[in-house]
Amino acid sequence: MNVTTRIAVIGVGNEYRRDDGVGWAVVTRLAERAEHQPLPGGTVLRVCDGDPARLITLWEDAELAIVVDAAHAHPASPGRVHRLELTGDRLTPPGGATSSHGLGLGEAVELARELDRLPRHLIVYAVEGADGDLGTGLSAPVAAVVAPLAERITEDVTLLRRPR
Repeated sequence: MNVTTRIAVIGVGNEYRRDDGVGWAVVTRLAERAEHQPLPGGTVLRVCDGDPARLITLWEDAELAIVVDAAHAHPASPGRVHRLELTGDRLTPPGGATSSHGLGLGEAVELARELDRLPRHLIVYAVEGADGDLGTGLSAPVAAVVAPLAERITEDVTLLRRPR
């Protein structure tokens, strides 16, 4: 039986809180790119405000879920990208990076684990932000990583879809 692998790419954040919109910006970039170079079949692009129940619904039954979210880190390095993978135990950001939302991605992962609704493979790209104030538009260091990160995610998706 040939089953299409479902891949969910989820941009988390709020596009009206400056750098918190980086996840949405990456998903927008991927959608624009897909108009000329389609992503593999079974790939869905979505945005989410970070609510754990919505995140779980979006990645449920996925072979691969890739989540892009803004992060806070101390000390901060705006535009730095952290790549995290769920490898069994917990999703723990290195260097103290945390989600920019009150209830973080780690809590959504733990809730999904308890409900047996984790994707088979979860990759998180956490982008350190410079500006979380009200308003639109990303700061320069965060905007600079949108296109390269979209390409990196395209590579992740393509690698999963290659025959083994």
